[in-house]
Formats: sequence, C-alpha cells, structure tokens
Amino acid sequence: MSRSATSTPATVEDCLRVGAGFSQGDRVWIAEQFATLDSHLAGFPVDSTEFEVSVKDRSARGQKVTLECWIAGHQKIVATSSEEDLHAAINEVRDDLRRLLSDAKTRQEPRHNRRLRETTINDVISPELTPALDAASVGADAVVPDRQERSV
Repeated sequence: MSRSATSTPATVEDCLRVGAGFSQGDRVWIAEQFATLDSHLAGFPVDSTEFEVSVKDRSARGQKVTLECWIAGHQKIVATSSEEDLHAAINEVRDDLRRLLSDAKTRQEPRHNRRLRETTINDVISPELTPALDAASVGADAVVPDRQERSV
C-alpha cells in the first residue's frame, strides 16, 4: 500500500497488540512506555502498521521480551531483550524498535536523506575526464572549470 497524505498516521494506541505473557491489563502500561514511538510511526498509515509485544517465561531468570512490527512494504522488524527486569526489557525493545524504524526509513527512502543525495559533478566524474568535457557536451551555457583552477 502506498502512503498518502490523506491516510491516518499510525500510533501506538491504534497498532499495539499484547501477545503471550501479557494481559490486556498490561496493555495500558506498555502503551504508556511506547508512547514515544508515535513520532516514528507517524510516517506510516495506521491501516497497514501493527506491532505486538510478548514475553516468554515472564518473571523467570531467563525471560525474553519480543517486539515485532509489521509495516506494509517493509520487512518485519523484530527487537528482543533478555533483561531480567520487565520494565527495563520493555524500554530496551522500545529503544531498539525506534532505531530499527529509523534504519528502515533510511534504507527504504535514501532519496530523502540529504547527506546521501548531495554530490558534486567532480565527485561523480573522474579527474581524467574533466578536461574532456566541453560546452557542447554539458550545454552551451555551462562552464566546467578545471579541477586545479577553480575561481572563488
């Protein structure tokens, strides 16, 4: 599904499901912990975004919290934590998801990343080819200065 300006942006409240190891009563507390993700989810439509948090062996020494996120047009994103403290584990998977969402956006849309799209003609054309360019090959009005003789 393509993004449109008229679609409703995704929010934690709309997209969060609690899975194994959590009850619906835990959902409110978890949603509060994940509220800071709303700004990262806002670029995705609510109808094609969902995520689920679950815990295996809750309160046991080897508990594992997993946060899975599905966004149409992107690969599934999974964040896990083996922290013994449930609160710390929830915060760890939240922070990992935030980082992974940012990475996914950068991979999916590098054209929106100014650092990736800024290049100059001399970064693209090798120095050996620069003298070969003339006004006819780049346009009658264009002037391509020699690499060593640049005027300020």
